[in-house]
Amino acid sequence: MTVGKVPMVLVVEDEEIVREMVCMDLVDAGFSVREAATGDEAIRILQEESAGEEQIGVLFTDIRMPGSLDGWSLAERARVLKPQLQVLYASGYSAEPAREVPGSFFITKPYRTTLLLEMIRRLGIQ
Repeated sequence: MTVGKVPMVLVVEDEEIVREMVCMDLVDAGFSVREAATGDEAIRILQEESAGEEQIGVLFTDIRMPGSLDGWSLAERARVLKPQLQVLYASGYSAEPAREVPGSFFITKPYRTTLLLEMIRRLGIQ
């Protein structure tokens, strides 16, 4: 649980309109948001993250994205960088077998914002 500061979610989605909608919904729900269009961009954000007040606590990632990292690989690499990072996956389709990191949740697209917020709360983020 995050106490005393706004929880930050890193949203990784290659479809711009979906990414924008999710980010707006999360901001409306009281979260701070960073966004990336690819797994490669998300890893750069996590690597460059300063040790300041705002720390990314949740990774919300699509599975199928352009670039060298799909959502499964992104989460695995992100957990190496930030072992305590909470992870949520979303996809409408994935031909690959699931490779979810421990303690993560998977949401099937399309989904409602209420489900996303419920899953974030299940991760212990308020």
